[in-house]
Amino acid sequence: MFDPSAGGTGLVQFSERLAGSSVFTALFREGMDLVEETAAYLDGDGRSEAKTLERAVSLTYATESMRLTTRLMQLASWLLLHRAVKEGEMTLAQANREKTRVKLTAADPGPHDMIAKLPWQLQDLIERSMNLQARIRRLDTTIHAPPLERGTADNPLVSQLNLLREAFERHRPADRVRGPRS
Repeated sequence: MFDPSAGGTGLVQFSERLAGSSVFTALFREGMDLVEETAAYLDGDGRSEAKTLERAVSLTYATESMRLTTRLMQLASWLLLHRAVKEGEMTLAQANREKTRVKLTAADPGPHDMIAKLPWQLQDLIERSMNLQARIRRLDTTIHAPPLERGTADNPLVSQLNLLREAFERHRPADRVRGPRS
């Protein structure tokens, strides 16, 4: 997009707008819902189901539920950090510095053959959390990508946008000097 009042090329970085988008809002809600659903499962049905598992599967259950909660807490931290950006409580640059404490690579699940022995609801939560993690990683890469060089000669649009800006600035009616009417 072009904003002649911004100076320079006036290009707006997509990443600057992404945290405030409806895509982020939907992702935030989905992430927080998954955290709540996982907590309810692990404190309720999951606790009951874990007691019925054989020893080896029970160990896998404990390990995977820990990985799941770790992964979700890291994702929730990232989501809350970027919601603060959306609400104007911090800048994207501040969030970029703070996000170094968040590990978006946290705790991939163990071997598939052991995961397959877990209760189906835990398997579903693990799969959905991995899907959410992949989407947040992609969004993080987009949001925190280094800004494009503004005004580089390599971008043919920059010179064209500058010409348009200059043409409009020269022909603004308010800027014309008007002589007395005769």
